[in-house]
Amino acid sequence: MPETARASALEQYFSPDYATARNRFRTAANRAHAECHALALRARGPLGEALSIDIAWLGNREPRRLLLHTSGLHGVEAYAGAAIQLALLESPPQLGSTDAVVLVHVLNPYGMAWLRRTNENNVDLNRNFLAGTDEWAGAHPLYREIAKFLNPASKPRADAFLVRAAGYALRSGFHPIKQAIAEGQYEFPRGLFYGGKHLEEGPRLYLAWLTEHCGSVQRLLALDVHTGLGRHGHDTLFVESGDGVSYTVLERALGRPVIDAARAQSDGYTIRGGLGSAMYRVFADASTHSLLQEFGTYGPLRVLHALREENRCHFYGGAALSHRAKQRLRETLCPQSPAWRRQIIHQGVAVAHTLSRWLFRKESS
Repeated sequence: MPETARASALEQYFSPDYATARNRFRTAANRAHAECHALALRARGPLGEALSIDIAWLGNREPRRLLLHTSGLHGVEAYAGAAIQLALLESPPQLGSTDAVVLVHVLNPYGMAWLRRTNENNVDLNRNFLAGTDEWAGAHPLYREIAKFLNPASKPRADAFLVRAAGYALRSGFHPIKQAIAEGQYEFPRGLFYGGKHLEEGPRLYLAWLTEHCGSVQRLLALDVHTGLGRHGHDTLFVESGDGVSYTVLERALGRPVIDAARAQSDGYTIRGGLGSAMYRVFADASTHSLLQEFGTYGPLRVLHALREENRCHFYGGAALSHRAKQRLRETLCPQSPAWRRQIIHQGVAVAHTLSRWLFRKESS
């Protein structure tokens, strides 16, 4: 296939909406002879359509080694991860007799369908996986100070966001402000990065499904795809364990830098209630590594502004999918740029294949 035609084909993995993405995933999974599962949710899409977390299982049904690939935990970010999963179903990793690859398509279908980062209860699901001893309470003191700025109770409008944001950053420091905003908060239900008051339906069903179906796993590599942070069109890989072990092992496996999110201030931030931490609990008896693949789109202030305005639109501006704030958020987290989309498919598939080759080797423990 000529290079220009191949590049154009890569762009076609991106779907225009949630319903199309789900149908394409199910069709591709059937073509790949995957075992298919669907976790139905009570929430509905904009047209009243049913929503579900769809799962495609390739390989051994009681595997010892499992590559677990997830997309769409942050709703509107799902377009990239769902596109990568379509490409992986067309060209799946090579599996041994005791291996499996499981693709989990859109962990937050409500967010994808409604062009939101959160679910139907405004919960950021990557702040929702708290351990049993953690309290569903609290917010960083700096978050409390700027909560009205982050979450204005009004329709989207121009209000000198960049100037005011720069002022807060100069006063408190960029990294402390970033950490305070993004780590997760449990006091402002209509606010950004709200972690909720209990385990939400989608996370609860997903963790139960993992417990029921993946008890045989001895070695796990969980890869979760996100967008919005980092250089435009480039991926950054984060480990979430904070123990230094996954960091060292995965850097060696991938042959490229991996960031320990618990240590790196310049590139990331630590969070409460992340999906990665839940993987270590569910697979406590396995050799487990949890990796987050983040694809850069635009600068951090543009991303924050887009999140802020969509949140205002949702609560105070009518929440129509055609609203400028919602369309801007979609572009901010999934650029229309053909070059960006081609890069995401290349990098997403390459990392998944590299990790599978490492994981499925006998000496990968």
